[in-house]
This record gives sequence, C-alpha cells and structure tokens, in this order.
Amino acid sequence: MTETRIHTNLVATDRGAVVELRIDRPEALGALNFEIMDEIAQFTQSLTHNRDCRVLIMTGTGKGFVAGADIVGYQGISQIEFDRFQRKSRKTFDAIAALDQITICAVNGYALGGGLELALCCDFILLSEKAKLGLPEIKLGLLPGGGGTQRLSRLIGPMRTKEILLTGRFLSAREAVDLGIALKSLQPDELLASAREFADTLAAQAPIALSEGKRIIDDSADTSLANGLTFEQRVLGALFATEDAKEGIDAFLSKRNPNFVGR
Repeated sequence: MTETRIHTNLVATDRGAVVELRIDRPEALGALNFEIMDEIAQFTQSLTHNRDCRVLIMTGTGKGFVAGADIVGYQGISQIEFDRFQRKSRKTFDAIAALDQITICAVNGYALGGGLELALCCDFILLSEKAKLGLPEIKLGLLPGGGGTQRLSRLIGPMRTKEILLTGRFLSAREAVDLGIALKSLQPDELLASAREFADTLAAQAPIALSEGKRIIDDSADTSLANGLTFEQRVLGALFATEDAKEGIDAFLSKRNPNFVGR
C-alpha cells in the first residue's frame, strides 16, 4: 500500500478500488481553512474522473477529525471573505455528497461544526469510541452553514436536530449511533481496520449497481413513493442490460465468484 502526500494537509492512499483520504492538520484538530477546503475540492474533483475507485474512506489525524472551521481565520475578515468561504464550503460538501463512489467517514476524534457537516456528506459514518460530535456554532452567535441544519434534520428529524443545534452540546459516539447519525462505534485502534474491511466488501460489488444503489436512495429521498418505485424499476431494467448483470447471474448459477468489470 503506497502513500502519497497531497499539498500540505491531505494524505491520499491508493488501495486499488479503495482510496483513503486523511486530513492531516493535527495541530489544529483538522480545522478547516481555505487551503484545506481547496485541497479537498481538488481531490474530490479528481475522483469524479476515477473509474477505478469504488469506495472512498475519509478520516483525520490525532485527536481530531475536523473540529469545525478555523475560527482564528474568522477574526478580522470581511463579510465578503466570510461569504466566499461559506459558498466554497457548500460547493465542496455538495460535491462529496454527489460522488458516484461510496463514501465512508471514519471519525477518529472531534467532528464539530463543519467536521460533522463533512461527515454527514458521506454515505456511512463509523466512529471511534473517543469521538465527539456536535454543532456548537450557536456559542459563537452563529449557526451551521455547510448543511448541518438540513442534512442532520433529514437524518434524525427536526426536533432532535433543534436540541443539538440550539444547545451546542457535544454528542458521544454511543449517543450518535443510537440517534442514527453513525453506523457503529469502535475501539480507536479498530476504527480504520473496520472501515477498510467494510470498504473492501463494498468494492467487491458490481460497480454500476453500487453507484446506482446509492443514487436511488439519495435522489428519491424527497420524492413520492410512486415516483421512487418508478425510478427503482427503471434503474433495475438498465442494470439487467449490463455485462456485470450477465456475469453475476452466470457466476451465481455456476457457483463461482463473479468478476465484475463495470460495464
């Protein structure tokens, strides 16, 4: 497994069909500034053209995944600069949520404010037992601007989101799992290994069906049941025409492992 450092703050590891991205700014608990946001945006853009990558694992370094925006950078900036950073954040987070690849966020520590918003853009969240999650912006006289009010409320409902948002309190890993924010909580030294095992299981599936399965659920979340069912059947019909479906059926009948090629 080779590791290549990207610019200053991101480290990407290529494991074949699985790519790992680590935010490497431990001195600031991974806090987001313009530089890191640009790097994440560039990396995300590179994945849109990477047909070999099927799963992305995102994690952090040290005690923090991403402990929010870099508040030091807020002091003294103009309204124009502040608004530009918020627009950049939304564009970057939306691009992560729109990736064809399955995304797993392995939260190793603090995921606060923009850190929780970044994690919520991923398909799956795995937590270290030491992780702390929250949207504490209200303590600064602010509110989330990277999707925290919207993605979290769609996940756990408006009332619970209001309680978390308006108190600014931190959630433990156990509570986050119980609320349905994360899939599971793990021992810190098991987090990345578990994420990799899960990623390998996902990456072994038929690539087109993998990305289309993600898209069916995400794109039909705000539509009617009837429209969702129509969308589901259209996707299924298109999948039946792929080489991978023919291979999967033949492999099942032949009692062998399938060799999916993404066509």
